[in-house]
Amino acid sequence: MAGRRSSSIGCKSLINRRASVYVNAYDPIKVNLLVLDINAQIALFRDLLVAIGQSRDCPEHRERIRKLRRNCVEACKTTSQLILPHIQSAIDEGIPADNQNLVMLYFMAQLFYRELSKSHRLVQIVPMDMSGYYDNRAGPSNLGNVISQILLCKQITPDFNHEELCSIVKDSEEIAKILKEIGEYMPKQENNLEKSSALNEDVSNQWTKKHRTFLYKHMNLFCCAAQPSYL
Repeated sequence: MAGRRSSSIGCKSLINRRASVYVNAYDPIKVNLLVLDINAQIALFRDLLVAIGQSRDCPEHRERIRKLRRNCVEACKTTSQLILPHIQSAIDEGIPADNQNLVMLYFMAQLFYRELSKSHRLVQIVPMDMSGYYDNRAGPSNLGNVISQILLCKQITPDFNHEELCSIVKDSEEIAKILKEIGEYMPKQENNLEKSSALNEDVSNQWTKKHRTFLYKHMNLFCCAAQPSYL
């Protein structure tokens, strides 16, 4: 019993140490740069999806989309892990959660989630033959296929499209989890809807006005919020 109790205490202390590392490592300027980089990556990801099924669509293009998608997911995870402990620490000290980077990350993650759904559908509708692309590349995956072929005594052809669909589903689940975690710290507006409609439009939710003004003021910084260049 004592062993279990000591192990649970050790786990809690480890979690607290990790959280304190994230809090101490929080740098608003660094986080803002990460958010801007995520914005640029999502905008590029969206533009690359537009080329699927067109003349420049090729195995190299699909591989670029795959790598960029993974980079976007990891960037969202890293940034949320930097922001959320800082927000929680501020809440514990009685400071209201009001972080512009958190708001921007939330809306960009929502946009990225929709783009992931679009990419999943595009891979289904417009599959790509990647056999020649991966046959010409040497790597650990090829070695694993060779060993499997020897053991099973048959030719193994990796199905890129199936693996890509599974990978997109997994990435979508991770982004949905991030959205859920961030959503818990987003200011709630539902409680003020009845008051706002009953009183006057001038006393509408202050948080909505404040952040709407901020987003409009900085809209030129966000590629993914601008009109696509292909229209």
